[in-house]
Amino acid sequence: MADISHNIEIHNLSTWFGSKKILRDITCYFKDNSVTAIMGPSGCGKSTLLRTLNRLNDLVPSFRREGVVLFRGEDIYKPGSSVYELRKRIGMVFQKPNPFPMSIRDNIAYGPKLHGIKDDNDLDKIVEDSLKRAALWDEVKDELDQPAPNLSGGQQQRLCIARALSVDPPVLLMDEPVSSLDPLSAGKIEELIVELKKDYTIILVTHNVQQAFRVSDQAAFLYLGELVEFDSTKKIAIAPQDERTEAFITGRIG
Repeated sequence: MADISHNIEIHNLSTWFGSKKILRDITCYFKDNSVTAIMGPSGCGKSTLLRTLNRLNDLVPSFRREGVVLFRGEDIYKPGSSVYELRKRIGMVFQKPNPFPMSIRDNIAYGPKLHGIKDDNDLDKIVEDSLKRAALWDEVKDELDQPAPNLSGGQQQRLCIARALSVDPPVLLMDEPVSSLDPLSAGKIEELIVELKKDYTIILVTHNVQQAFRVSDQAAFLYLGELVEFDSTKKIAIAPQDERTEAFITGRIG
């Protein structure tokens, strides 16, 4: 039976692209108001797992899956369920910043407008609130009409986080969001992740073990498509239960 105190649950999930099996019988859950790090070496299925949670893999014609993914107790793959509504409620931030080629203000207002909010005062409030939550407001409040691609890389990524937050999703997926950033910008994003978990459930894909240990409450270790270990981050950091997990966090594999 689904536990609706968990925003997302996965039961016996396996996935394929064509004949290639990527994920193998994965079962886990993601706690509300917490950060879960999905870690593992390149090619282990981390991004495939993340993209299964908001059905982005559906865009690949050869994708196939078995098993159940529940969001607040409802099967997200149930026939007739709305992918549009799902992606409003489960936001996504990608590896590389991808601001739209428009102003900072219009980047943030785009989603709310798409969902029917037209009043300029309402939109202005959403823009300000979203940028504040993404710790960007003070840096751009006098430049809202400037092109978003003119921002630095770190600012662009925080803008993309603000854009995802503008429709107030309870869950935020982050696919290696600092891998293309300099250390200072990456540090700001990590601080932001820790702050955001007060209001959101965050699922973070990372190949960086130390980053996972710094920001996450629980961690999943994937290896060759298998969920090898899933526990509190503290337990995995101090006493991993599987030798493959220990090999990864000590740098012997990955």
